Amino acid sequence: MKYELQQMTNQGSGVIVNVSSINGLGGTPNAAAYAASKAAVISLTKTAALEYARQKIRINAICPGLIETPMLQGVMQKTGSDVKAVEPLIPLGRVGSVNNIADPIVWMCSDEAAYMTGHIMIVDGGVGAQG
Repeated sequence: MKYELQQMTNQGSGVIVNVSSINGLGGTPNAAAYAASKAAVISLTKTAALEYARQKIRINAICPGLIETPMLQGVMQKTGSDVKAVEPLIPLGRVGSVNNIADPIVWMCSDEAAYMTGHIMIVDGGVGAQG
């Protein structure tokens, strides 16, 4: 973000959307480093949003749940799991697509979200709503 913020400060405005994870919102067994790094992204997002709001730079983050990506496939292979086995645990009944994350990111960058900064958007098919 260092160089993004330099450029946006020079130009007088900008939008940054960081990508965290629902794993950054709570504990995740066997993923301490990943969860800690994603929690750090959330904290960095909120802190930077406060620091750069007066410069008209909006900074938000998105926290995806299970998304059909090569990373998810690698985790499934490593753990001997199958995506179809975890889908019933997701309230919407399916793993998300990359577009399910890309579309909210595009919206957060638009003028329609012009009054939003320091927000952490959870896009997880309802997993986080389960408590």
